[in-house]
Amino acid sequence: MPVPGAPGSFPALYPPLGGGAPGFPEAAQPDRAPLAPPAPQGPFAPQPPHIASVPQTAEAGQPGPGPQTAQTAPAPAPQGTQGGTQGSSAPSAPQGAQAATGLPRTLQYRFDGPEDAPVLVVGPSLGTTWHMWDRQIPELSQHWRVFRYDLPGHGGAPAHAAASVAELGDRLLATLDGLGVQRFGYAGCSIGGAIGADLALRHPHRVASLALVASSPRFGTADEFRQRGVIVRTNGLEPMARTAPERWFTPGFAAAQPAIVEWAVQMVRTTDPGCYIAACEALAAFDIRAALGRIGVPTLVLVGAEDQVTGPAEARTLVAGIPDARLALVPGASHLAPVEQPAAVSDLLLMHFSTAWQQDTSAAIPVLPHVTAPAAPSTPFVPVAEIAPAAATPDAVAPTPDDRYEQGTKVRREVLGDAHVDAVNDTADVFTEDFQELVTRYAWGEVWSRDGLDRRTRSVITLTALVTSGHLEGLAAHTRAALRNGLTPAEIKEVLLQTAVYCGIPAAGAAFAVAQKVIQEETTPPA
Repeated sequence: MPVPGAPGSFPALYPPLGGGAPGFPEAAQPDRAPLAPPAPQGPFAPQPPHIASVPQTAEAGQPGPGPQTAQTAPAPAPQGTQGGTQGSSAPSAPQGAQAATGLPRTLQYRFDGPEDAPVLVVGPSLGTTWHMWDRQIPELSQHWRVFRYDLPGHGGAPAHAAASVAELGDRLLATLDGLGVQRFGYAGCSIGGAIGADLALRHPHRVASLALVASSPRFGTADEFRQRGVIVRTNGLEPMARTAPERWFTPGFAAAQPAIVEWAVQMVRTTDPGCYIAACEALAAFDIRAALGRIGVPTLVLVGAEDQVTGPAEARTLVAGIPDARLALVPGASHLAPVEQPAAVSDLLLMHFSTAWQQDTSAAIPVLPHVTAPAAPSTPFVPVAEIAPAAATPDAVAPTPDDRYEQGTKVRREVLGDAHVDAVNDTADVFTEDFQELVTRYAWGEVWSRDGLDRRTRSVITLTALVTSGHLEGLAAHTRAALRNGLTPAEIKEVLLQTAVYCGIPAAGAAFAVAQKVIQEETTPPA
């Protein structure tokens, strides 16, 4: 598919809502025939949710009904009460933005589409806002009530950092619960896809159908994401903003669409650094490879053919592990395929959700009462990217329960990094393997795993002890660990100055030399 549009200044498809980065700068697109796939129906066409009314407050400069200011997610409305987040009576008009102001248990969100349609949740990628889906909304909202949300600290959302993908999923469910939405389809990009997969595993009765866009069962390595957090903690988000276009778009698209590239950069720059770091930590710990066989809903795995972040290899891992999964490879697209190839992504999502929602895959899982609507007349279309048939796969192997050694291995990798632990394991032999097991089981599985001190404090103690005892051979690894545990270079400097007073100038001087080299390596942004 050709790169849409030409360079220039583009009007926003939607005005900025709820603060943060502006809406998506729309580029010219080739004319496309309107699509009208069958309306979702059957066992997964849920009862239109009861949406509690919220106070209507027009944005500054906006007369009358229109996009609304941020509001706290409302409590469920009493039975028989139905309201909306929009003053307009047009059922498909874009709905106002809402936010969980001051409430860490809910998320900033907005609705688009008819109030009586089934709910389709779409989730963003790390560093983006709900505007990354702007170009899918006109078509998706003809058939579904589309619910978009922002990650904490993204798009002007309250900066209540979440520690894990599961916590982000819990906040999303709390927001939907407050709106009376019980069952929904879900499409998410990158970390948004991870949230959807986590919900399908932990709350299978809530997810009717799933689309994982540019996602993975494990995102790169834990070391990569923890180092990204170190760089942001030291240098702010500018290094991430500067390199976002090359991670998100193909070179040809980035060169042809400078306005979209600038929009992407501004989205990252306006993100809260603490929330970005927390999301990196959440991705570092995310790994559902052994659990993919338990995802029991129809799943579309969609990936850009030129995605260098979570590319076709990761997509095929998802398809191989999820029993009812299909692969769609989008040519001419990188990581943000919904932005770069909007027509192909819209076609694939329309086809997937309009068919998957008519299949009964929930078996004995109860669903809310529903009203079956007649199918809308359909206009045949051929998507740009084809959905491949699912491949037969063996059942996933259930993980074994952690013992102290397994817990110690997990914590040791989180603190010291995979590269360090792998290097230690590679050099272990029959003479040293028992000692390494002792260290892993007791130092990491018991002491470092205790709740009495946080990891930042344990790093301070460990650095001090290594300087005091003169064991500088371990100082480099633990300086690196201290950065990943949240200490800044300035705080590490203060720790070493303190040791100079109580442990001696020579010991502290040698420690400064070791720590300085590590800090330069770990905090220098990529070129």
